[in-house]
Amino acid sequence: MDLDDHESLFRERVDALRGRLRGLERVAVAFSGGVDSCVLLHAAHAELGSRAVGVIADSPSLPRRELELARNVAAAIGARLEVVATDELGDENYRANRGDRCYFCKSALFEAMTPWVAERGFRALLFGEIADDLFVERPGRRAAHEFGVLAPLAEAGFTKDDVRRYAREHGLAVAEKPSSACLASRIPVGTVVTRERLGAVEDAEARLAALEVGVRRVRHLGSRARVEVEPSRLADARVASDAIGRELREAGFVDFELDVYRSPPSLAQR
Repeated sequence: MDLDDHESLFRERVDALRGRLRGLERVAVAFSGGVDSCVLLHAAHAELGSRAVGVIADSPSLPRRELELARNVAAAIGARLEVVATDELGDENYRANRGDRCYFCKSALFEAMTPWVAERGFRALLFGEIADDLFVERPGRRAAHEFGVLAPLAEAGFTKDDVRRYAREHGLAVAEKPSSACLASRIPVGTVVTRERLGAVEDAEARLAALEVGVRRVRHLGSRARVEVEPSRLADARVASDAIGRELREAGFVDFELDVYRSPPSLAQR
């Protein structure tokens, strides 16, 4: 496929997205502050104005810095953002962390948002699934389908490259934001998710971010932490190992190991 074909396909997908959103007339977007949901909220707001709002779920698995970033991005878009509290930790199936945690997390999310949306007269709840997501197993997708949540980006054929291009063209601050995941994703499958473990991870990541040595994730391995660093910054992290150790001890970890952060493969890599 040559450059002109890529350009034409991208414009077709943008037009399809816009048309789908116009047809929905009044929507709420399940918003996380990640690039996918930011693009969806931007497009919805561009087509529907005040008839499109963002809704973000606030729970112990959402880092405070991500909530603040989401608020800032929604404000920059000009869209209203509502915060709905969720309590996935109240579900023993979520806490058990058996590998399907995301299903119960999304179920709690949509269970809280669906009545909120209906009570306010919105015609649909949308989420930021993209075409790439259809090629991997995502338990959260099943929850979305069960609650009737729509995925206009995926319907229009948007890939990760498409959403990043859209974000760049519209000057969204998240255009180059790395993929992120909830704090519970740092806890190994089979280890019970607790408020204390989530808090330790959030504290550790915030502390290490301040060191500016390319730390992307802190994995909770009991008393030990695995610190995942951008490949190009691994040497910097090794030099800062004493400082990393001190900060992790303040967050409740006894020792740690350094590793390279490996981002999820793109659609083209699958």
